Amino acid sequence: MASFARTILRAAPRLAVAAAPRIVAVPRLTRGFAGTSNLNEIVKKYTSDHEWISLDTASDSNIATIGITTYAASALGDVVYVELPEVPSAATTGEPVGAVESVKSASDILSPVDGEIVEVNAALNEKPGTINRAPEGEGWIVKVKVEGGVKALEAEGLMGEKEYMTFVET
Repeated sequence: MASFARTILRAAPRLAVAAAPRIVAVPRLTRGFAGTSNLNEIVKKYTSDHEWISLDTASDSNIATIGITTYAASALGDVVYVELPEVPSAATTGEPVGAVESVKSASDILSPVDGEIVEVNAALNEKPGTINRAPEGEGWIVKVKVEGGVKALEAEGLMGEKEYMTFVET
């Protein structure tokens, strides 16, 4: 199967930049037992193969969520099938953790980090089109326990939102 990058390169002339993601994770306010406020950030990064990964810094679990970007979902067209991995299984940077088939093509979903797959979005078995409706929300693919937490996301050289937007536009 092709990666999203190769699939999108073929479709790029037909895609509008407007399909790029508009929302990244926003810091959220939480309350502790003492009533004090803590600002917790969800770190969200993107790959050149059009996958995204987010990690909530408030949690010590180091569980990150992985999916495909809005841009990739738009390039694929209507998603008709999602191949999900077994739980638990290993996730290795640059290796497939599943696949997405659409009316236009099939593409591997590549892991942006090393870790252990701890959960899959089983709802996609019944409703694969969820990826088209909310690729960076309900349409997530897998959850991975990341070795190294936030530092692992930074070490992998993943792009922030502005970098990804620039990458998509060029």
